[in-house]
Amino acid sequence: MNPLGFKHHDHSNCISGGVAAVVQTCAEEGLQFTPVRKRVLEILLQGHRAIGAYEILDTLREEGLGSQPPVVYRALDFLVKHGFAHKIERLNAFIACTHPGDTHAPAFLICRSCDAVAETVTAAAGGRLGKAAQETGFTIERTVLEAEGVCPNCRSKSE
Repeated sequence: MNPLGFKHHDHSNCISGGVAAVVQTCAEEGLQFTPVRKRVLEILLQGHRAIGAYEILDTLREEGLGSQPPVVYRALDFLVKHGFAHKIERLNAFIACTHPGDTHAPAFLICRSCDAVAETVTAAAGGRLGKAAQETGFTIERTVLEAEGVCPNCRSKSE
């Protein structure tokens, strides 16, 4: 399997498809998808890498959409809360969800060479972690799985 984040492809399809899925979900759930929230999502969808809040803020500032950190953090909080984006804890950065609207437990593959991030899906309730939680009576509400390594593109460049 070669997750989308490591494949060469047309990012314009990622942007248009991702925004369309979020627009639909927001309409169905009665959520307000403001122009700033939409633009932050578009920025996250432009490349498959994690982006820090201040890098997003720089883009918004250049475009006249906001110049204060709370503007970005409110938009990111909305996107993460509703599953349209994820926070990559290891990098203190954000990435657009590749499965918006789907209930899933994401896992992230982070290339230490090019900073590309690919999202894949795990089963939080299954596997060893789920079994250990079940045995102790613990209910898993959220998991964060991040793996760091070298993506196929960087590996083939070094061979």
